[in-house]
Amino acid sequence: MTYQPPRRSDGTLQQTRKKEPWPEGRIFRILSIDGGGIKGIFSASYLAEIERRFLDGQSIAGHFDMITGTSTGGIIALALGAGMTARQAAEIYTERGSLIFPKGNRIFDLPHWLRRPKHDQSVLKDELLKVFGDRLLDDATTRLVIPSFEGRYGEPYIYKTPHHPDYKKDRHAKAAHVALHTSAAPGYYPGVENDGHIMIDGGIWANNPVMNAVVDVLACYDLPRESIRVLSIGTGDEVLGLDEGVRNGGLLRWIFPGSGKAPMIFRAAAKAQSHNALGQAYLLVGKQNVVRIDPPESENPIGLDDVERAVTELPRLARSHAEATGHYVNQIFLGDAADRFVKCALSSVRTDAAD
Repeated sequence: MTYQPPRRSDGTLQQTRKKEPWPEGRIFRILSIDGGGIKGIFSASYLAEIERRFLDGQSIAGHFDMITGTSTGGIIALALGAGMTARQAAEIYTERGSLIFPKGNRIFDLPHWLRRPKHDQSVLKDELLKVFGDRLLDDATTRLVIPSFEGRYGEPYIYKTPHHPDYKKDRHAKAAHVALHTSAAPGYYPGVENDGHIMIDGGIWANNPVMNAVVDVLACYDLPRESIRVLSIGTGDEVLGLDEGVRNGGLLRWIFPGSGKAPMIFRAAAKAQSHNALGQAYLLVGKQNVVRIDPPESENPIGLDDVERAVTELPRLARSHAEATGHYVNQIFLGDAADRFVKCALSSVRTDAAD
């Protein structure tokens, strides 16, 4: 008989959580990092520039109470949670990007891409193991929320550090494996087998993970929502208007990837999800409490695996954004260090609860 793993949702608490205390008057700061493949260079480079300008090169992670990230943003979040600086996170892309996303011939590679994933996942896995080694999610120095997707049952799958007594499932997951699971982008990489589950890029449902973090904070901690501050970093949208061919076309128009891009249906869904998540965050915590950093929309966006353009253009763009917004980010988020993250002790975890 074939092994059937339990659903992630089996045993999940479906009622209000018992909220942990939070110091009165203390701001809860969230760093949220979007997905976007190699365009994560922008996110990591922007944060690295903030570190250089305002923190003497020290890791920005020490100024946030929670970091959430999806796909490439999940890799950066895990790197920051492992004690790395944003500059070190950026080097994952600048030094390893051409290995992870080797340049091919678009015309001759297209028939292969239509039948099989575009890139060799074993290369990405090897590089992530070099970056994270045997570190576990339990070793993180800040609270982490990392969306993925479980394909066998078709359910969202969110990895979380043990920052609430109900969160017990993920603490022994390897950081490298979590990074691989959140970044297995359909079409670019195959789904990852994980003890009977099939893990897929969290970007298919939460490319902008800001609401995953906001909801988690409000569910887990006893604090007013107005006490939450969010720094949300995107990787740049394309100008996405539906032309006549797509609007009146059939399935081929919506799913066929053109010019190295992901299918239109995925691009439209990711953009809509991001705008919706931001809108919800604005409503919950107040738009004045959410700082969004995102490159301007482009008619010629950088592809998810276009290493050459990303390495050439995005660090410069990140410096420009840091010049324009850095002082405000420093004022809102970097005034003092976050309180030390104390994980829930294993002995105190309730055995009748799950996350």
